[in-house]
Amino acid sequence: MANINDIAKRAGVSVSTVSRVLNQHPYVSESKRAAVQRVIDEMDYTPNRSAVDLIRKETRSIGVIMPYNNNQAFDQLLHGVLNRSVEHDYSVMVLPTKYDPDKELSCLNMLKNKQLDGIIITSRSNAWDAIVPYTKYGTIVACEFTDHPEIGCAYMDRYASYVDTFQLLKDKGHSRVAFTTARGEESNSTQLTIKAYQYIFGDLPPAYHIRDCYSMDDGVRAARQLLTMDLRPTAVYANGDEVATGIYQYARSIQLEVPEDLAIIGQENQPVGIGLRLSTVDHQLVKVGEQAFDLTIKKSKDKVEIPYHIIVRQSI
Repeated sequence: MANINDIAKRAGVSVSTVSRVLNQHPYVSESKRAAVQRVIDEMDYTPNRSAVDLIRKETRSIGVIMPYNNNQAFDQLLHGVLNRSVEHDYSVMVLPTKYDPDKELSCLNMLKNKQLDGIIITSRSNAWDAIVPYTKYGTIVACEFTDHPEIGCAYMDRYASYVDTFQLLKDKGHSRVAFTTARGEESNSTQLTIKAYQYIFGDLPPAYHIRDCYSMDDGVRAARQLLTMDLRPTAVYANGDEVATGIYQYARSIQLEVPEDLAIIGQENQPVGIGLRLSTVDHQLVKVGEQAFDLTIKKSKDKVEIPYHIIVRQSI
């Protein structure tokens, strides 16, 4: 198998010139670059990626920590990252954690081992105090707001979006409003949802909060719980359009009219919700993912806010 010395000898150049060509260094004459490339092609030489990375002092690879890969919100964030990675010729490694804190730290350790240039965290299980020490090994960017100076973030103001959504439902005449979340109160997003609810409506009836909702089936389950209680809610804010669709399907199956009997609003403007004309809160997660990627390759610690939009359709 040919090596870099063989390439240099046959091309009649120095080993350092071959190295510059392999690393796309600008200061090589076109004649020498062409001669080296011709020999590389003739000898079917493939450079050792690890060796090239060592010379460059970068891998041109970033990791994306995401708890699940079958969730529309996380898929949209990843889609944004991949959009930019293709434009900039970067590789992306998806790092699913299922919210396991040890697994999450294991992924972050890939920065220390120089396997990645940076990591984007779409959602986390560890406290920032456990994550921040890894910033000395590479760039870490969050997809939520953090005021820590060592971590950049691309984020939307979730709390403001929750307040605006609950206020919209209140303005529509609803006082019995329920909502669904993915996780319990260990989640920052869930805490913000509860805080926003209490700000608009006051005390939260425990039965009006349904956890562990990720899919259409979960929406059906949530609706079955909410719509069979004695004092059922007149509106539901779902944590995703797939969950909202499940709620819609169950409501219609028991002959409830939407929005006359039950108002429904979801999140993330997903195709299934668009098809059913469901109102939604679009947090523009694709743009968040794109911006997170840009911050990562720039090694930036900036805080960049992406605006959200409430899209009102016939379901409310």
